[in-house]
Amino acid sequence: MIVSTPPLLKQLLDDAAVFPPGSAPLPEALSSHRDYRTTWYSDMVGPLLVPASQIKDLSAMLGPEEAIEVGVIADGIALGDLFRPLTPRGIVVKQVEAPVARRGEDPQPTLRRLIELLQRYAVTGFAEVPLAWGLLAALDSIAEARRDGVAISAKFRTGGLAAELFPTPMELAAVIAACAERQLPFKLTAGLHHAIRHTDPETGFTHHGFLNVLAATCLANEGAEVSEVAAILASTQPLTLLEALRRFRSEDRPLWLGFGTCSVLEPIADMQQLGLIGPS
Repeated sequence: MIVSTPPLLKQLLDDAAVFPPGSAPLPEALSSHRDYRTTWYSDMVGPLLVPASQIKDLSAMLGPEEAIEVGVIADGIALGDLFRPLTPRGIVVKQVEAPVARRGEDPQPTLRRLIELLQRYAVTGFAEVPLAWGLLAALDSIAEARRDGVAISAKFRTGGLAAELFPTPMELAAVIAACAERQLPFKLTAGLHHAIRHTDPETGFTHHGFLNVLAATCLANEGAEVSEVAAILASTQPLTLLEALRRFRSEDRPLWLGFGTCSVLEPIADMQQLGLIGPS
């Protein structure tokens, strides 16, 4: 099969199969990830995301000559310990990701420590910042660190297991616009299960669509007003979003580095259905 993958969609999907709500066992996640690497959509799939506590287990599952790109996710260990297990056999660390605060906490102390460690170990990192008090100051700190040569970007949550964990279109638009103003790359995690904004019939939660986010980021990168970005995030009309993205299809994706998804196949199926990917 000959496949045409727009630059806009490459490396969009980080494989977060072991995380909720999918919560796949690590051996199953590894097997599926190996399969993704042999498919026609392989260039849309980023690293396998693995909790730091399971990195050694993953290494033991690899073949003698096998190597795999991973994103190491902090899972309750001390921040310094996140960087110690980064060289097991077969593990190629593409990025490390860590929360720098809970909602209501000042992100700066942990963020400063993360920046220091990223600089020391020369590793790419993502600082997960709550969409709450201290956000803009944290973005300023991340942008300043990037200007100083630190490979750090921002990370935000767009969903979870409670309704309050889903930002409104205006809240998310403001964050995307703030990143665009600073030319600050970011990634997203949680809740982006499908291409178009929708309400889950089982939970009643309204999820952001990853196609909405893509269109919104492209517009914000061109200087669109927050209200225009929010309107795109709130749209449930596929044709509106496809039209908004039409002129960007052959360009590299700006700012948004991708998102973690517990099901790679669902986004792929949505993009096929919308005609964004497939045989050329």
